[in-house]
Amino acid sequence: MAASPDGRLLRPAALVVDVLDTLFPLGPLEWRFREAGIPRVLMTRWSDHLLRDSFALALTDGGPGSGDGRSFEDVVRGALRDITGHQIAPAAEDAIIEGLAWLDPRPEASAALAAARGAGLGVATLGNGDAGLHRALLERADLLDLVDHVVAARPTSDWKPAPGAYLAAARALGLPPERVGLVSGHGWDVAGARRTGLVTGWSGHLEGRFPSLFAPPDASGRDLAETVDRLLALPAAPVA
Repeated sequence: MAASPDGRLLRPAALVVDVLDTLFPLGPLEWRFREAGIPRVLMTRWSDHLLRDSFALALTDGGPGSGDGRSFEDVVRGALRDITGHQIAPAAEDAIIEGLAWLDPRPEASAALAAARGAGLGVATLGNGDAGLHRALLERADLLDLVDHVVAARPTSDWKPAPGAYLAAARALGLPPERVGLVSGHGWDVAGARRTGLVTGWSGHLEGRFPSLFAPPDASGRDLAETVDRLLALPAAPVA
């Protein structure tokens, strides 16, 4: 993380924003689970499985070009089959997958992205999902014009929270990692970005309290807009 001569943390030159459950809540998928006859409690279990398997792949997957890589859709479908004991109907599985492309953004998402762009920062999104899915979500929500780069951790790099994902976003923005800030509602995402050298911003809208296991974020807020505002309030880098 870049610091001023007196040791103060500097404002990043660009922001990388997480996609699912940060910009786009997964909660509205609940009705598709109900239509599939899947109890509400299993949706939470599905989300937990999705994270668990992504983390495992971050540690064990052979990576790009290895021939054994898995797509985000593979992980989503695998988690659905696991939580239902492989009893989910193919049509119901497809309906839940389709629903991922119809999620609505958080109400303050546009204001948060616009604030970063208005302050002269580059903006990218980064998630474990496919770039096509992320782009479709942003376009449908009229947010795509506020984003410079849509970066998917797979298949071009590692799964988050492995360092390769965050480094890929920094490369897309043309900046060293210490000049890039992450905005996420996931504590584990903040921990991964921090380990890679990024400035970190955590939005409390999802977890409510930052996980005590990890070092605290550099900035935090109740929602995305407040988190971005607090990152923007960091001192600017001196002009060369």
